[in-house]
Amino acid sequence: MKKVELLSPAGDLERLKIACIYGADAVYIGGKNYSLRANANNFSIEEIKEACDFAHKLGKRVYLTLNIVFHNEDIDGVYDYIKEVVEAGIDAFIVSDLFLVKYIKSNFSVEVHLSTQDSVSNLETVKFLENELVDRVVPAREVGRDELKEIIDNTNMDIEVFIHGAMCTFVSGRCVLSNYFTNRDSNRGGCAQICRFCFSINDMEEPFSMAVKDLNMSKYIKDMIEIGITSFKVEGRMRSPFYLAVVLSSYRRIIDAVYNDTLTDDLLEKEVKILSKVSNRENSSHFYFKEADLSDQYYVGRQEVSNQDYLGIIINREGNLYTINQRNYFKKFDEIEIITPNMDIISYRVDNLYNDKMESIDVANQADSILKIEIPLDLPLYSMIRKPYL
Repeated sequence: MKKVELLSPAGDLERLKIACIYGADAVYIGGKNYSLRANANNFSIEEIKEACDFAHKLGKRVYLTLNIVFHNEDIDGVYDYIKEVVEAGIDAFIVSDLFLVKYIKSNFSVEVHLSTQDSVSNLETVKFLENELVDRVVPAREVGRDELKEIIDNTNMDIEVFIHGAMCTFVSGRCVLSNYFTNRDSNRGGCAQICRFCFSINDMEEPFSMAVKDLNMSKYIKDMIEIGITSFKVEGRMRSPFYLAVVLSSYRRIIDAVYNDTLTDDLLEKEVKILSKVSNRENSSHFYFKEADLSDQYYVGRQEVSNQDYLGIIINREGNLYTINQRNYFKKFDEIEIITPNMDIISYRVDNLYNDKMESIDVANQADSILKIEIPLDLPLYSMIRKPYL
């Protein structure tokens, strides 16, 4: 049985490298044009080539989003752009407009994946797309488990589904609130996340929200593998490298445990706890088992506290002396956890702490500082330190 793919977002080269070494099998990125995340840093043609070179050396794949809703003026230049990014080395396009499917499949040897923006919600549409040589479909996020299984059992189509992250309030992203409130077209990359705003009818009423909770399918990965889903997609091209490292490594451990037949209740409970701590929002399984209800949405104002758990990342090593790029406050003698690209989670106490001049210090309280710590362990570069989760 072919192993399910773990697919990660990557908003820039740093995030792409973190995603690849922390367990992703493939990454999806946006170029400077035609991407639904215009506010992400996104990739130039030169960066796309560097990204593909890096990923391919590790046996990973790179998918490029070309998934805006095209208006007439948006088509100018798209064919030349497609040629450029294919030559840069991408493995697949994620598209929403069907005119691109025929053009790409007629001219290039790369895969075409149909974006969730197309709101594909039934078996007959997937059969039609199979005949049009689409390689993969990302169904609407409103499609539940039984519907997914029916599609998988009756087609040869690869099916990709979201398993973690923020979800759009409206039908698979087809929202126009952003257009009305900010004159930014959410379907052409300009989403202002209006659904996360708090609104009030008048001064006497409590503010209300229409935002949905985040998606978290960690408890149901085994079931999703068993019904035949091809790819598990994590949301978040604008999420931090730390968030990606934690989320991907947790899902990597769960997925591998399923295939190794070592998934226990204790292991799953541990990973669910880790995933809940890295996010600052409540979560649910949304439409997978049922129609969404009150438990899947925020209806009153909510607070999101910035996550201060990420303490730093290892960027250099000389023997047992590690150079850390600090992210948040910690101090000497703190208990920390070290997470590594090898999927290890190591508990450790900070017994020594130095600044970049090797002067002993007691407190690390300036974000983005360069620090040094002596750790008598064999740790790979890009290992991260955080506050204890376990």
